[in-house]
Amino acid sequence: MKAAPIHATLSEAGRPRIVTAMGRLVQVWGLVALLALSGCNGIRIGGGPIGAPRLASGQYVVQKGDNVYRISNQFNVPMRTLIELNRFDPPYTLFVGQVVRIPPAPTHLVRRGETVYRIAQMHDVDMSALVRVNHIDPPYIIHIGQVLQLPGTTEPREDPAVAAQNPPSIAPPAIAAPEPRAPAAKEAKTETRVAALPPPKAAAIPKPPPRQGRGLDWPVKGRVVVPYGSVAKGMRNDGINISAKLGTSVRAAEAGVVAYAGNELKGFGNMLLIKHSGGLITTYAHADQLKVQRGATVRRGQIIASVGQTGSVSSPQLHFEVRQGAKAVDPMKYLD
Repeated sequence: MKAAPIHATLSEAGRPRIVTAMGRLVQVWGLVALLALSGCNGIRIGGGPIGAPRLASGQYVVQKGDNVYRISNQFNVPMRTLIELNRFDPPYTLFVGQVVRIPPAPTHLVRRGETVYRIAQMHDVDMSALVRVNHIDPPYIIHIGQVLQLPGTTEPREDPAVAAQNPPSIAPPAIAAPEPRAPAAKEAKTETRVAALPPPKAAAIPKPPPRQGRGLDWPVKGRVVVPYGSVAKGMRNDGINISAKLGTSVRAAEAGVVAYAGNELKGFGNMLLIKHSGGLITTYAHADQLKVQRGATVRRGQIIASVGQTGSVSSPQLHFEVRQGAKAVDPMKYLD
């Protein structure tokens, strides 16, 4: 039986190859796993069906629909690390039943006096990714001896829709909370905790005004240099990137309220999020200057920023997203 190839979204040319780091043993086990997958509709445990060979720790059998990008997200490891560890060649084609090596997730043992913020700085990881991976809820209390999983150093950027619902605070983040003194008789029963106080809550923004049109206006005139959807190297663009001259005026695509104005989100540079009625959210990133502040009500067509080259871009352009709630949608279907 020949396994049907599963093509990753990477566009680089090259000849695909199967991982051979473990020699014939890996190929045999991969084939057995493939046969089990094709004949079993039962419960799956650890990524493989009942009856499949037991894989050593740090291994994964490729399933139908998998690609390098999806597996890297599933196991929260940088895609480049996954490629280098398995010696994948472009275009990084995977096959059902192929065994992929997964690097061990780095961890941190919490010590006295540490906070989520301090640990994130210590390991150079994003604090929001750290609390998300470890399911730490506000007020971000961690305990001495707790083992935290560290997100990959190439953690995907934060979802703008999440940022719109919980805008980051400009105030200094996460400081150690003082330990309350318990009565001497009960001190033995008091649990020692390490806490990080959440940033002060930002003031609520006003309700968005009614929309002033059916579709959306183009925020800037220019050529779309990066389309919506899958792009090179297995990545995905949740919006479109429009090339324009540095300093060109950026206009609001529809009437709404500014939910976020700042540059705290890695890769986006200076960015605005505008909430519109009906649950619609538009994003304007890589701006040179922001002309409005959080909480401001804007009109359709109002100048809100200027085109820039901030964040992870190498030429002046505007990154523009449209979201219906938390779901990214193709802006071209909305633009007039």
